[in-house]
Amino acid sequence: MLKIGVLGVGHLGKIHVKCIKQVPELELIGFYDPNETNAAKAITDYETKRWETAEELIEQVDIIDIVTPTITHFELAAKAIIAGKHVFIEKPVTHTLQEAKQLTELLNQHPVKVQVGHVERFNPAYLALKNTPLNPKFIEAHRLATFNPRGTDVSVVLDLMIHDLDLLLDMVKSEVKSISANGVAIVSDQPDIANARIEFENGTVANLTASRMSFKQMRKFRLFQQNAYISIDFLEKKTDVIRLYDEGDPSIPDDAFLMELETKAGTKKIHLMQPEVTPVNSIKMELETFAECIVKDVEPKVSLQDGYKALDIAHQIIEQIKKRNLL
Repeated sequence: MLKIGVLGVGHLGKIHVKCIKQVPELELIGFYDPNETNAAKAITDYETKRWETAEELIEQVDIIDIVTPTITHFELAAKAIIAGKHVFIEKPVTHTLQEAKQLTELLNQHPVKVQVGHVERFNPAYLALKNTPLNPKFIEAHRLATFNPRGTDVSVVLDLMIHDLDLLLDMVKSEVKSISANGVAIVSDQPDIANARIEFENGTVANLTASRMSFKQMRKFRLFQQNAYISIDFLEKKTDVIRLYDEGDPSIPDDAFLMELETKAGTKKIHLMQPEVTPVNSIKMELETFAECIVKDVEPKVSLQDGYKALDIAHQIIEQIKKRNLL
């Protein structure tokens, strides 16, 4: 059993504590949080020990789970890595790109496992596509949320869009060629709504919109690829795959319900499939897979390098917005 400690028991940290207690491979040693209110509630709700300092807790565990404000991620993760501890670190991985680069350098010197908490990789709607070949040529993503003061100390790009940047990089196996972006600060000092157009070297184009000023919530991806349209609803946990087949194509599923579409190239068969979406606790699952990667000595599902790449593009988008707003 792997001993784990949690740094930060605010809103998300308490969820991590709850999930850790449900993972048989993990033994919760306790937590550190300087906030008296957060700490008191965690002790009462989860009957776990509060440590006086982060350093003391790091010393006692195999894994440290960092769920603190982003600005503190680097210092805490660096201490844990140098101490030879495995690290789970919430997104964004660090406050700056330079910090993420320094963590990468530390990881080269201290061979521990580091996983970044891009939890949408474990969303059941996305997991339902594990057997579906993805080769999108155009992607449209919308992540809309109602206003919440929590998180407004950073741009909506780092608050919300970074989820979709990680998913995008997981789907498109190509280098980024160009980025254009715009955003507007409405009620905070940072952009509350942002749009980015990202073009990849392989020709794929993605159009991403993130807003924390919406009257409704939405977390949706639409993928367009040759002879297929795929819709992923991360909020409703629903996935649709629509494929076009030539008439007489032997690969058409035998039990498929088909509709016909007349095109200039002839009659096409339309097949709608809804892959089975198996309900899972995504945060619990990401912690389980992290424990598994340590035991089996394999790469984490979302590596430090993955976190770096998503953060890199996020900062490029932020710089594009700043330049446009100065025009």
